[in-house]
Amino acid sequence: MSLARLLAHAADRMAVARATDRPVIGYVGADVPVELLTAAGALPLRLFGAPGADHSLGDRYLGQGLDPAARSVLSRLLLGEFGELAGVVVSRDCEASARLFYALRELRRVEPSIALPPVHLVDVLHLPHRTTTRYVLAKIRQLRATLEAWFGHAVSGHELARAIAAHDRLRELLTAMTRLRRERRLTGTQALAVVAATTALPVGRACELVAALLDETLPEADGKPVFLTGSGHDTGDVYAALEETGLLIVGEDHDWGDLLFRRTVGAPTEPALAERYQHNGPAAPTSSIRHRARHTAKAAAECGAELLVLYARVRDDGPPWDFSAQREETGLPAIVLERQPYGAADLGALVPAGAGR
Repeated sequence: MSLARLLAHAADRMAVARATDRPVIGYVGADVPVELLTAAGALPLRLFGAPGADHSLGDRYLGQGLDPAARSVLSRLLLGEFGELAGVVVSRDCEASARLFYALRELRRVEPSIALPPVHLVDVLHLPHRTTTRYVLAKIRQLRATLEAWFGHAVSGHELARAIAAHDRLRELLTAMTRLRRERRLTGTQALAVVAATTALPVGRACELVAALLDETLPEADGKPVFLTGSGHDTGDVYAALEETGLLIVGEDHDWGDLLFRRTVGAPTEPALAERYQHNGPAAPTSSIRHRARHTAKAAAECGAELLVLYARVRDDGPPWDFSAQREETGLPAIVLERQPYGAADLGALVPAGAGR
């Protein structure tokens, strides 16, 4: 079954990277143009943390005042848990990602014995202006030049066009997958795992498996349909904990879920690529409260949610600022989980929105 294969890839996201003959580029953040990594001949691997594991090594360089997901990613890089990477590309999608990049760059400079891979920062802005498009286009061209320097060959326009078409096809298939969630034939935990698997597979193989998933006969999922807002989730631990209580996560607004694939590029050109990443979102760290609230209300209505749940991880202080407007715009009953440990949900802290706030 394709679902079983995708869940297996999600459970061991390093399996393909360990076996491939292609160079592997690790990347951090949904603002990284993965099309360029594919066009350069690399396997893109979205880096992820390990909840519950010791991330004191990352804490040594990033401190404990930063999102623990970023600290965990740094620890795993320093421990070599992502294998031999040809490079790391980091987007400035939030403060934690930016500080992760600067830590990696400085460690490469002052601690060459650690043997970290080369690192590059992609600074994508999300303002709705043509000047912003030109800025993002310049950053995409810088990344293209960096990849050409790393690999010693040009990234051709033909290969870029092929990569754009392939990743757009994957986004369309993942969008179609949301129908399974709305029909209650896929749990939120399963859907999140499917998306995670596609961030560690060659895009062609990911398309094959998701296309096959759409044709599978799947059992009906039970639970109260909820829309999840707040922090991103690079593992399924929190989803599983929430769904074990009788909830069913039918939609979300973070970039390890629906926000990762909701917008396609549409044309095989660098300017179209720039516009896709410029206008992607709206993510909590890069969008206005009003924009987030409108998006959340529309998305929650489309997936038939009956409850709005805020989950905000410790040291991720942005999402609660959006929540009042989101709750008002959706008109849904809401519950709150704030200051949660990475990869866990303290269900004893589950309170109705507004209680004690």
